Amino acid sequence: MTESIAKKYISGLGVYEPGRPMDEVARELGLADASEMIKLASNENALGPSPLAVRAMKKCAADMHLYPDGGGYYLRRALAQKYGLDMDQFILGDGSNELIQFLAHVYLAKGSRIIMADRAFVVYKLIASAFEAETDMIPMIEFRHDLKAMLAAVRPETKIIFVGNPNNPTGTMVYRDEIEEFMDKVPQNIAVVFDEAYIELLEPKQQPDTIQYIAKHPHFYILRTFSKTYGLAGLRIGYGMASKENIRLLHRVRQPFNVNAMALAAAEAALGDERHVRRTRKMVKKGLNQLQAAFDEIGLPWVPSLVNFILVKVDRGRQVFEELQKRKVIVRPMDGYGLPDYIRVTVGTEEQNRIIIENLLDVLASRGDQ
Repeated sequence: MTESIAKKYISGLGVYEPGRPMDEVARELGLADASEMIKLASNENALGPSPLAVRAMKKCAADMHLYPDGGGYYLRRALAQKYGLDMDQFILGDGSNELIQFLAHVYLAKGSRIIMADRAFVVYKLIASAFEAETDMIPMIEFRHDLKAMLAAVRPETKIIFVGNPNNPTGTMVYRDEIEEFMDKVPQNIAVVFDEAYIELLEPKQQPDTIQYIAKHPHFYILRTFSKTYGLAGLRIGYGMASKENIRLLHRVRQPFNVNAMALAAAEAALGDERHVRRTRKMVKKGLNQLQAAFDEIGLPWVPSLVNFILVKVDRGRQVFEELQKRKVIVRPMDGYGLPDYIRVTVGTEEQNRIIIENLLDVLASRGDQ
């Protein structure tokens, strides 16, 4: 075997476990096509994309031979108008994941450290490891970030603190007073990143005002995405907010044309579709109530969620995932997050939720749990 010339530490890195293509799963199950399956695994919007975004995509489809606007001028202008900031306080990314990578380029190196909750988005750790940085995983309290413990974990090598709010995969969040206390005490020489991928699923009055800290802390970042509430996961587009100086740092490591033209057009249109946002919130609230009531009736413990997914304790989560898959329902096993007895269920339509409940009951009965 030829000796690898790759960097030695790369072979030891963890790998994010993606969901398998629906068509492949359908083929293994002997189904005619994937339309017979229900996917409630990736926290996608069951209503689909914003209709205004679909219209914008169709309109720009004939121009796909042209390069996109490399600076995302119109989308950044729309974001600036929405949030009352300057255009130069926004950066666009190929999903918010790319923005996490930008932050790692800017702040992380061998021997540096990040702080994150132990049940938060695993990509923070994976990207830190790719830059030979260490990760301090802080235990959650009742599935919520322990901001005090995260502050206590700060050491001279700490460069970034990540806070998922609301958090994936727990569906929980930290609130205004907790954030205020945390921000009053966090060191000024550390980058603080609030990942708010699910924030628009909350009613406006529930959303903490984190934008204020852009002016109060020298290295404060907010990450958001069009994948969840706006239903544009397939286009991969997210954005970051920070001071002009910090955004300029991120631009130094951004490649040209990192966001495609269709994504730019769709995101700009979706940003103005408040009707779609309201419909999505209504669907999520109704779906959470439906799932939680069913889990209570079955006798399954669940983690109170504020967003479009819910953690439910089923014992032997991977086995339940596999049995549900045989029944044409896909959920997310949580052993990769250190929660082997849980599955994560995305909120679907009323009919999709009914189907997952019926099939979960069937799986539990087949192994003698019910």
